[in-house]
Amino acid sequence: MTDEKKIKLQLECPMPKLDFEVITLGHGSGGILTHKLLDSGVFELLQNDLLQKRHDGAMINLSGKTAFTTDSFVISPIFFPGGNIGELAVNGTVNDLAMCGARPRYLSLGFIIEEGLSMTEFWDILLGIRYACEAAGVQVITGDTKVVERGKGDKIFINTTGLGEIHPDAAIDINRVGEGDKIIVSGNIAAHGIAIMSVREGLTFETTIESDTCPLNNIVDSLLDEFGRAIHLLRDPTRGGLATVLTEIARDSGLGMDIHQKAIPIEDQVGAACEMLGLDPLYVANEGVFVAIVKAEAATAILHRMQQTKEGHSAAIIGEVVNTHPRQVVLTSAIGGKRVVNMLVGEQLPRIC
Repeated sequence: MTDEKKIKLQLECPMPKLDFEVITLGHGSGGILTHKLLDSGVFELLQNDLLQKRHDGAMINLSGKTAFTTDSFVISPIFFPGGNIGELAVNGTVNDLAMCGARPRYLSLGFIIEEGLSMTEFWDILLGIRYACEAAGVQVITGDTKVVERGKGDKIFINTTGLGEIHPDAAIDINRVGEGDKIIVSGNIAAHGIAIMSVREGLTFETTIESDTCPLNNIVDSLLDEFGRAIHLLRDPTRGGLATVLTEIARDSGLGMDIHQKAIPIEDQVGAACEMLGLDPLYVANEGVFVAIVKAEAATAILHRMQQTKEGHSAAIIGEVVNTHPRQVVLTSAIGGKRVVNMLVGEQLPRIC
């Protein structure tokens, strides 16, 4: 969420006057304080017919094949350039559903809050959640709130579960990846991880590097509408970055991949930051980028369609699926050398989602 959109949302949804400024253990008791916390924020900002029933769960109707996912978010810091943990939680879950070829419909939302979190911070997180839900076209329909003792929660953790209906023309399956398929990356890589690192380490650059967090369901839905079964596999390269997700696909498909460093999209400033920090951008996390493995004959048309969208304007074909080196990803460097790209070992950037 940009600063301009954040200010607009704050003006549209001002924080109510409360008789408490910080969240205490009492707000997790299930009693009066819990109801005050939920009434003053969650139910007001995220209201819809299903959530307003305030039942232990939500009763819904879904037709056809359904995708189901769950995720937890423990990012530090919880506010970063381009978003906050609330936006990230919604977008991350929406994108996991989109990678299944699903149209996200409903989310659950679970908060684990450390006592002492200010209501101002909690309100800003809720604004981020509302903004992300509106952008993705999903509803929060049930949830839970717990409060833990100071020092045991690092401000706030969020758990989400998502449900979505599979697109009728989707056939996303690792078994459909085949020799000759093209590999497309939907946008510039490594922005999210570097945005988090810059805040955590107090780094400054000529311009602010912002997280790429955004919902990908709309672009994926439009691609499936137009190209359907020509799209064989979708993955989002979050933790472990592009290198890790491509290595996973190669391992699970039994095929190899050839990729080209010159073709991989990355903003100059992000690339320079990675070089300065000694980081390989192939392993840096992304939150608004996806990898598409597509039928070769449709690849150019799919790429052009991506590039017409806000989310995919920097999309590029970066390589192809081969059978010459099974289960391995081989990168051709900018100077023509070749090396095997392996899965991330250890943790390059802790707490990035």
